[in-house]
Amino acid sequence: MAMTSSISAPVVSVHHGQKKGIGRWVVLAILLVFLAGTLFPFFLAAFNAIKTPSDYAANGPLAFPHSFDLTALKNFWMNVDFPRKLFNSILISGCTAILAVVLSLLNAYAIGIGRVRGGQVMLVILLISIMAPQEALVYPLYYMSKQVGLFDSMLSVILIIGVLHTAFGTYLLSSVLATFPREIIEAAQIDNATRWQILWMVIVPVLRPTLAVLATFFFIWTWNEFLIPLVFLVSNNNQTVSVAMGVLSGANTQEPTAIAAASLLGITPTVIFFLIFQRTLTRGVAAGAVK
Repeated sequence: MAMTSSISAPVVSVHHGQKKGIGRWVVLAILLVFLAGTLFPFFLAAFNAIKTPSDYAANGPLAFPHSFDLTALKNFWMNVDFPRKLFNSILISGCTAILAVVLSLLNAYAIGIGRVRGGQVMLVILLISIMAPQEALVYPLYYMSKQVGLFDSMLSVILIIGVLHTAFGTYLLSSVLATFPREIIEAAQIDNATRWQILWMVIVPVLRPTLAVLATFFFIWTWNEFLIPLVFLVSNNNQTVSVAMGVLSGANTQEPTAIAAASLLGITPTVIFFLIFQRTLTRGVAAGAVK
């Protein structure tokens, strides 16, 4: 009996290891399918951007290109002044991300650490503002920007989108700071640290990965923003990449290869940005999970 049990135990462990290995391959296959589905639009835009109109008409959008023509890319680059639009998008997205992170941090510090009165009510109001559609906010913001002389300026878009992102950032950071160890703050107070010193020398170093992730999300969200830049930036020199893409496909042309070229050039900077800050995102999410 003892010999039989000693033989069956390795057999069971072998079968268990085989099932576990098969399960890993199944999960890997599913992830590869999702990866292919995610990358498919990018490759589709790249294939169609280098096709000639005749090649596209003859073979369709799903066929591999039988030609290599950069005319559509060059035309979009020159017609919309893409370097200028790219600079505007980077400037607006970067400034908006910094503004939204700073405001979110200050608001969350007051609600989560300072425990101000009505903090929960403020969070509820912020959540309601997150759910409000932008179409309902455009006219009041348009009228206010006209009154203060900020219409058709990138500063107006930075302020508006930055404040809108602050609602989500405040909710996220306040929930994190609500569980911040009070012992660390009390130790800093014993050392006669002021509130500003506690914020910038104690809390910010701990939250740096979370703040980096939040800033990255704000940058990408602002880059993809279309409605507010379209309404508030009427001058060609102030428009962003997303607005240039919308104007090209809507008014100037309906040529599929030109639209594919615009999509490719529009999405490439965000892909490069994500690849550069991929480790920052991974570390920030891991740090947030550990906390």
